[in-house]
Amino acid sequence: MYTKKMAFLCLLLVFSLYVMAQDITYSAPDREDVRNMNYEILGKLKGNFLIYKNYRNIHTISVYGDDMKLVTKNKIEGLPDKLFNADFIAYPDYCYMFYQYQKKNIVYCMAQKIDAMGKQIGNPLELDTTVLAFNASNKIYSSAYSENKQRITFFKINTKSDKQYIVTTLLFNADLSLLHRSTINIAMPEKNDYLTAFEVDNHGNLAFLRAWGTSQNDNIIGMDFYFKPAMENTVVATPLNVKGLFLDDLHIKFDNENQHCLVTGFFAKLRRGSVEGLYNYIWDETKLAPLHAGILTFNDDLRNDARGESSMRNAFNNYYIHNIIMRKDGGYLLTAESAYSTSRGNAYNRWDYMYGSPFFNPYDYYYGYGYGYGIGMMGSYFYPWSFGGPMNSVNRFYADNIMILSFNPGDSLEWSNVIHKSQYDDNSDAFIGYGLLNSGDQLHFLFNTVERRQSLLTDQSITPDGQIIRNPLFKNLDRGYQFMPRQGKQTGLRQMIIPCQYRGYITFAKVVL
Repeated sequence: MYTKKMAFLCLLLVFSLYVMAQDITYSAPDREDVRNMNYEILGKLKGNFLIYKNYRNIHTISVYGDDMKLVTKNKIEGLPDKLFNADFIAYPDYCYMFYQYQKKNIVYCMAQKIDAMGKQIGNPLELDTTVLAFNASNKIYSSAYSENKQRITFFKINTKSDKQYIVTTLLFNADLSLLHRSTINIAMPEKNDYLTAFEVDNHGNLAFLRAWGTSQNDNIIGMDFYFKPAMENTVVATPLNVKGLFLDDLHIKFDNENQHCLVTGFFAKLRRGSVEGLYNYIWDETKLAPLHAGILTFNDDLRNDARGESSMRNAFNNYYIHNIIMRKDGGYLLTAESAYSTSRGNAYNRWDYMYGSPFFNPYDYYYGYGYGYGIGMMGSYFYPWSFGGPMNSVNRFYADNIMILSFNPGDSLEWSNVIHKSQYDDNSDAFIGYGLLNSGDQLHFLFNTVERRQSLLTDQSITPDGQIIRNPLFKNLDRGYQFMPRQGKQTGLRQMIIPCQYRGYITFAKVVL
């Protein structure tokens, strides 16, 4: 009896400490931070939180202390009036701002180093240039960086010939010293070929896919896996056997611990048919050969748990992959969320969006890679309406259940579970979806729920064995603050900065679990 009482008291103490640890600290509203500005949370540098903000042609770095009070705000000087993009990589002591612009017939790819107080270090560094015979309408350089941020690759794809793409890659280290430059030719024999899913490992090796379908926004019916060693000018091309499968939502993820590379995506058995399960392919970097290929067909129990308002047959038709988390033992976790939109009662499925080649543009010879990924209010790449499509007629956005799958090192399913939620918003997708925080012992899913007509930030977590924990409500949930959790960024083991909207202004909240 004594042992049971002690165990209960210990459990109660741990629970009490966890509840006490939950806290939210808000930044003060700034009249210049209007709700339609662009922004990006850069991270925690030397104890300060840095946030990039852009409105019209003014670019600034705001520095907040641990109490979320503004320490300083610095304008980024020397930028051209029109930028194609602004991307960032943050390190413990500094960060880089990467941007592109066109002057006359030359597109410049630039980098600006910024310190932990938001001040520019030195002059902008020119990474590369491209001569064009036209005015570009979008960025032409795309980037990917490794998990440890020690290797950064910029690449551009010349699509002048629809039979052969020319891919130019530039590999840099964390000091932005050029390690290798290469130009490779990729044959594009099929009518609707396109390149997708570019990823870089910790050694600078590059992987991507050549996929094709029957039309621009149709299923993928064939694909090749390409692996480019970091310091070589050649690629290893491997055809993937997907005969009889119709694929969609393809992703690549490197397992740096075990030197493997995962290719995964949803599959159907019929063209534009209902999603049946996941296609999984694992490549061994040391052997330069495939290690495993197979499919996981979703069973009825998982379908019933994940379907929400959909039928059993169509349970996964609105799901999109969000996160792939590699484990040290070679296993991995995958999360996917149900997301769709409607207009005047008509629901759009995944085939109503322009989900085709990210390089398809009949007027530009270069076209930047990416499915509409943006910062701030622009939305995230994995939501279907950001791919293009019937946006002008969309008036309601939905983000529903979250599916979590855990795979063992042999690529077989260990367990599955579903976090149930139902979210929608009219004319904006900023407040739906979820933010993910990895605390090591659990994965925390932060999202808004509505109770008594009030939007509340909710934390549900999942343990390593697949058990869902519904954690207590946060303290300091002040009325008037609307959280945008999917645009948040983890800045500590149990800490995240989440943007909020307050009386028409953008503010930021430090959330501690």
